[in-house]
Order: sequence, then structure tokens, then C-alpha cells
Amino acid sequence: MITRRDLVVAAFSAAIAFTGLALAETAAKPVLHSSIFNWADLKVVPTKVGERRAVCDAPTPTLANLEIHITTLNPGESPHPPHHHADEELMIVKEGTLAALQNGVTNLVTAGGIIFEASNETHGLKNIGPNPATYFVIKFAPHDLVK
Repeated sequence: MITRRDLVVAAFSAAIAFTGLALAETAAKPVLHSSIFNWADLKVVPTKVGERRAVCDAPTPTLANLEIHITTLNPGESPHPPHHHADEELMIVKEGTLAALQNGVTNLVTAGGIIFEASNETHGLKNIGPNPATYFVIKFAPHDLVK
């Protein structure tokens, strides 16, 4: 027979387990505070369409997550098919010429151009120039984002 004491011990054990899981998640991604990321320090990882430099991927004091990376696309390449996601994205073109698809409309974006992708709107990119195109990707998700 299960006693009241057994229930209390089980509830206490469950609370400790859930607290441990929550702390493990927090420990896995510490909050990002003011930081400097120098270009020369970013590791270049080759991809099948060019290369990528990871900058950060962590919660901040005001965001559930901030992910920043830099993509370089070879001529004629796209990073992936057009897609959409709940978080929002800002892209700043460093060099090259991109075709930016947004909700069925394609526009050209050149060096210095800025692309904003709103939540859940279809978007995609393609390098349409003769040289590699490099752009900074800043993806942010607020704490209350519904995915």
C-alpha cells in the first residue's frame, strides 16, 4: 500500500529531477553578455555551397536566443531551399550579389544591403553574381515566441 510518506518522497524526488534538468539546460547555454567577435578569430567551416563562420548561439538577458553566423555562398548557390520559421532574421550583405526571395517576390541585394525576414514569412537566397557572396545572419527569438 502506498503511504502518504511515499507520495511525499516521490513528489520531492520528481521536483529535484526536474530542477536538475532545468539547470542542465541553462548550463548548456549560458546567457550571452556584452562580447567582441573578431573576424580573424572565427573558425571557417567549409560547406557544400561555400563556407560558414559561427559567431554565437545563446540566450541573452532579453532574448530566448540570439544566433549569429556568417555565410559565404559560391556563385550560383543557395544555402537551402526557401523556407520560413517563427524567429526573425536580419542579414547584412558584406560582398557579392544576392537574389532575395520574400513571399514570392525576388529582389537584388548588393554589398551593404540589408535583408529583414519577418516571422513565418517564406524567404530564400541565391548568389547570382560571378564571385562568392558573404553575408552576416542575425537571428533572434524573444522569450514569448510561439513556435
